[in-house]
Amino acid sequence: METLDLLEQLLQDYDGTVLLVSHDRAFLDAVVTQTIAYEGDGRWREYVGGYSDWIAQRPAAPASPAAAPASPAAAPAKSAPAAPAAAPVKADKPAAAPKSKLSFKEQKELDSLPDRIAALEDEQSTLTARLSSGALAGPEAAAVSTRLGALAAEIDAAMLRWEELESRR
Repeated sequence: METLDLLEQLLQDYDGTVLLVSHDRAFLDAVVTQTIAYEGDGRWREYVGGYSDWIAQRPAAPASPAAAPASPAAAPAKSAPAAPAAAPVKADKPAAAPKSKLSFKEQKELDSLPDRIAALEDEQSTLTARLSSGALAGPEAAAVSTRLGALAAEIDAAMLRWEELESRR
C-alpha cells in the first residue's frame, strides 16, 4: 500500500504526460486527468477525468437482453466493459429503447453492490500484500494466487452487474 501511495503521489506531482493502463479503478480516479476508452468498431474516444468520470460521460449502451450480465471472460477489457460494438461515437440520437425500471430485488442488489465490491477489493489488497511480502510458502502462495484470480473475476462480474443496473436506474 505504501508503494501504491508513493506512486500515486509521484504521478500527481509529475508535470508531463504518462500513458497509464491499470485495472485499479480507485488508482485511476486518483491520478488520471483524461481517459481514452475503446468505443468499439476500432473507435477510441477521449474523456475528461478518471474511470468514474468516464462511466458518467460515456454514451449509454443500447438495451439488449443479450448484453445482460456477461461472464468476466467474455468482457472485452476493463477499460470498456460495457461499450457497445455498434454504437456511434456521437450521441446525437436518443436511445431507441426506454430504460426499464428496476425491480425491488434489483434495487436492493444495486444498493449492496458498492459495499460488496469494496469488500472484494479490500480482500484483494490484503492478499496481494501477503503474496508480495514473500512470507508465504509454495502451496500457501499458490492458494493465495488462485484466490486472487477468483477475486479479480468476482470484482469484474460485480462491476459489470453494477454498471448494468445503474444504467437501467
